[in-house]
Amino acid sequence: MSKKIILTGDRPTGKLHIGHYVGSLRRRVELQNSGLYDKIFVFEADAQALTDNIDNPEKVRQNVIEVALDYLAAGLDPSKTTLFIQSQIPELCELSFYFMDMVSVSRLQRNPTVKTEIQMRGFNGESIPVGFFTYPISQAADIAMFKATTVPAGDDQEPMLEQCREIVRRFNNIYGETLVEPNILLPDNAACLRLPGTDGKAKMSKSLGNCIYLSDSADEVNKKVKTMYTDPLHLQVSDPGHLEGNTVFTYLDAFSTDEQVARITGDYATLQEMKDHYTRGGLGDVKCKKLLMEVLQETLEPIRQRRAEYEKDIPAVYEILRKGCEVAREEACKTMDEVRRAMKINYFDDRALIEEQARRFQK
Repeated sequence: MSKKIILTGDRPTGKLHIGHYVGSLRRRVELQNSGLYDKIFVFEADAQALTDNIDNPEKVRQNVIEVALDYLAAGLDPSKTTLFIQSQIPELCELSFYFMDMVSVSRLQRNPTVKTEIQMRGFNGESIPVGFFTYPISQAADIAMFKATTVPAGDDQEPMLEQCREIVRRFNNIYGETLVEPNILLPDNAACLRLPGTDGKAKMSKSLGNCIYLSDSADEVNKKVKTMYTDPLHLQVSDPGHLEGNTVFTYLDAFSTDEQVARITGDYATLQEMKDHYTRGGLGDVKCKKLLMEVLQETLEPIRQRRAEYEKDIPAVYEILRKGCEVAREEACKTMDEVRRAMKINYFDDRALIEEQARRFQK
């Protein structure tokens, strides 16, 4: 029976925000605690982060610990989940190099996720760092190295997973069944697929400054919710409101339960009842935002408390990462042994080859 293995990760370019939480991190904790998976790997893609931060390594270096704290605070348990750092597994570079021979430039150019990321960073055709341009290959190596069967991610990552499957499929077709084709595991709540920024922009992004961070204080969260984008046509409380594009209700869909809505408001049994009132008019944005503040505080306060405990012993957090890297590297070495054997580049381990060549030259 094949093993069920999860792999997922984040670029350590800043603290994690609530978009990360509902898009993937919350699900990772649920999967970790489900007992349904044989192995779970969660890593910090620091090498990938350097592809467009090569002149600012300190940014990546400082955020490695921030992301580790966010992981632990959110509930990832190092006794159940292997936490590691990408750059500390040199075998990933080797596999990426071999994978580069299996992807054309035109195929990378067609990857919609790559196109979007290039546009966001303002690169033109000649200024794109090669490492950044090829990061779908690097990501495929990350996934294939640990033979991940499942990758929890947002829907914006589906093109990356499809590219990974293509690479693995081609490798196996050429060299024999060696690697595993992964499947994406999307959030089961549609509102969590791609949480918009507090300003209503399509995606919450560190670079756009429209984030609520997992480590934000209660006051910071409330301040950001107060300025959140709602319905620009909802000028008076009596005006009918619109839900589409209204970030407050999008966030309530992502975070709240009907039990919370009933308990906190005292006026509505379900979120849908509140939505109905808003759309017919007579419900102000302030009351909706107050509900969201309470819901977010109930979600984030336990995370803040766990983070505060881990912050008391930072060397211990680094030790967790170091041990995780050791476990991850051991797995990577096993996979690379199989890859080299399949590619017939395991020259010194192949006794049959050595003996065959010896006989050939003795004739």
